[in-house]
Amino acid sequence: MKLLLFLGVVVLAVLLWRSGRRNTPGSDTAAPRSDGKGDPQEMVRCHHCGLHLPRGDAVIGRIGFYCGAEHRQAAEP
Repeated sequence: MKLLLFLGVVVLAVLLWRSGRRNTPGSDTAAPRSDGKGDPQEMVRCHHCGLHLPRGDAVIGRIGFYCGAEHRQAAEP
C-alpha cells in the first residue's frame, strides 16, 4: 500500500513539473514559422481533372491552371 502511495506522489510530481515547464516564457515551442510554408495560399482548380492545388504548385497554361505538365499537354493541343 505504501508503494502505491509513493508511486502516486511521484507521478503527480512529474506531471506538475512538466506542466510548469510548458508555460515558461521564452520557450521556443510556440515560435512562429519563418519559412513561409504556414502562410495560406490561393487554391486553383486543374482545368483537366478538377484537382484543387495551391497556386504556387500549379502549371499555368493558355486556358487555365493544371496540376502537371501532362494534363496541360492533354487539354491544350
